[in-house]
Amino acid sequence: MESAAAAAAYMDEVLALFENVTYSVRKQWKHMAGQGSFWEPILAFIHAVDWTEPWLIGLMCTHVVLLMLAVLTRRNNKAQMILFFSALVCVYFAERLNSILDRHWKSFARQPYFDRHGVFLSTVWSVPLLLMSTLILVNSLLTLSKLLVKWKTAELKHRARLAREKKE
Repeated sequence: MESAAAAAAYMDEVLALFENVTYSVRKQWKHMAGQGSFWEPILAFIHAVDWTEPWLIGLMCTHVVLLMLAVLTRRNNKAQMILFFSALVCVYFAERLNSILDRHWKSFARQPYFDRHGVFLSTVWSVPLLLMSTLILVNSLLTLSKLLVKWKTAELKHRARLAREKKE
């Protein structure tokens, strides 16, 4: 009987904890919903940018070409590493590039996209490069895991052959 009472008390505590957690989650959800949806700032950004500007079209085409190059060279480790580190260097210098573009935006753009925080350049320059770098990194990890499996298989075959030779 005591164990049944202890189990019931334990279940009551778990139920109370669960109710507190669900209350907190609902409260946080309502708070987040009051601030607007996740998509509102994204859509506002998309509508604020004139995507027909030649330099933006060129930048997007560059990102597409780099992504295609990353996919086409997925079996060439040297090319992948050159792309990977080049993309990371470009991301590293994004802040300097943003300040240069902020000073000279009138010569190539119709509106000043470049603020001192670099939000626009981070979005159209750094994010695509980081996504491509992530793709290259995942590809490298997959290649490495396949190589490790191949190496271990060869090692086990070698040990088995040595054991057979030792028995004979």
